[in-house]
Amino acid sequence: MAERPAFLNKAYSAYYHRGLPPADDELTRVGPGTPCGEYLRRFWQPIVVSDVLGDVPKRLKILGEDLVAFRDGSGEIGLLELHCPHRGTSLEFGLIESKGLRCCYHGWLFGCNGAILETPGEPADSTLKDKLFHGAYPVREHAGLVFAYMGPPDKQPPFPKLDTLTLPGYQMIPRPPSVWECNWMQVKENAMDPAHLQFLHTLPGSEGFVDDFKTQPEWDWMETPVGMVYIDTRRRQDDLIWLRIADFIPPNIHQFPAGDEVPVARNSINRPQATFWAVPLDDENTMQIGYWRAPEGKAVRDDVGFGQDGSRSYDERQRVPGDYDAQVSIHNGMARHGLEHLATTDRGIIMMRNMIRRAIRANGAGEELDSPLLRDGEVIATYGQDRVVSGIAPAATHQADRQLIREIARNAVSETVAGGFPGG
Repeated sequence: MAERPAFLNKAYSAYYHRGLPPADDELTRVGPGTPCGEYLRRFWQPIVVSDVLGDVPKRLKILGEDLVAFRDGSGEIGLLELHCPHRGTSLEFGLIESKGLRCCYHGWLFGCNGAILETPGEPADSTLKDKLFHGAYPVREHAGLVFAYMGPPDKQPPFPKLDTLTLPGYQMIPRPPSVWECNWMQVKENAMDPAHLQFLHTLPGSEGFVDDFKTQPEWDWMETPVGMVYIDTRRRQDDLIWLRIADFIPPNIHQFPAGDEVPVARNSINRPQATFWAVPLDDENTMQIGYWRAPEGKAVRDDVGFGQDGSRSYDERQRVPGDYDAQVSIHNGMARHGLEHLATTDRGIIMMRNMIRRAIRANGAGEELDSPLLRDGEVIATYGQDRVVSGIAPAATHQADRQLIREIARNAVSETVAGGFPGG
C-alpha cells in the first residue's frame, strides 16, 4: 500500500503536506530482475519502426537495457546487447555486413542470433568463437514495426494475433514513436480514464475531438476475456445513443476509436483508430508506439496527434495542454500514489492497477499467466469500437435515462464478447 501524508482539511495547511511518499515500485520499476520488469518481458514488445533500420545500427534502450538493433545485408534483423563482449565497445558504431554486425574496434563479427562468426586476430585454431555467444533477443517484424521478446527463452510465446492487426476493410500504418519523460504506468493509466476526454480534450484551442465530447457522458468499465474496457456513452439527439468503447490489453496495450468524427453521421460500427503500446525505456521514460488505422477509402493519420509530445513551445503547452503535458507532469514523472485522492471517475484506474498487480505477483510466484497474448491459437478478439444506437427514446426521468444508457452500453459489450462483431 502507498504511504500517505496528512489528509488536509484546513486552508493554508501545506506545511503538513511536505513529505514525498515513495513510488509504487511493484508497478513502476522495469529493470532486469524487478517484478514489473520481469512481467513485461513475458510479452512481445514493439521496439522500433522498421524504416529506421538502414545502413547504420540503431541504439535503443528498452526496459532499462542498452541494446542495438540492425538489419544486415541479407535482410535479417538483429537485437544485441549494446557492448561488444570482447572489450566493451558500443556496437552502435559497428559495421553492418551481409551477415551480421562487426565491431569497429577489433572486428569481431556477430550474427543476428548472437553467434560469434569471426574473431580476427585470434589464432586460426582458436575455438573462442565456437564457445561464446553475445547476448541477443529474438525479433519479429510486423506491418512496419519490429517487436522483441526479452523474457525467459523457454517461455517465449507466439507472436500475438490481435484481430485489429489484420482487420478486413481497414488500412494500418505505424504511428511515429514519441518518448514521454515519465514512468510507463501513468501513461498507460490514461487508457482507462475516459473522464479526461470531457475536459482536457475540449479545452479551447485543443484539436482532434468533436464538440460532442463536451456533453456529460455515462462512464462504466467492464472486464473482458482479453483485459478490460471503458465505456463512454452519450445521448445525441432524442433517440440516438453514442457508444465509445476502448480496450486495455495487459500488460501495456490500449485501443481507442476516433474522436474527430461527428457521431450522428455514423451508420456503422467502427473498430479502433489506434492500437498503442506504452513501452518503458527505463523507469523514467516511456515510448508511445503502435499503429493508426482507418477504413479503406479514408485517409490514415500519420502524425503523433495534437498534444501527444513535447514539440510545441512551452507557452503553447501551458495555454492549451495535451495528454503529454498532463501525464508527464504527474509528480515530476513518477506518480506517487500516496499523494492521490481517487474519486468515482477513477474506478477504471483502480481496476487496471489491480489487474496488473495480480499478474505481476502471479508471474513472480511462477504461476501460469492467464493472458490470450501468451497462447498459441486463434486470432485474439478485442472489443474496442464506436457505434451509434438509434431508436432509443429517453426514459421518463433523467436518472432513469442514465441507467438506460448504461444498460445499453453494457449489453453492447456483452453481446460483442459473446458473439463478435456483425459480419466479423
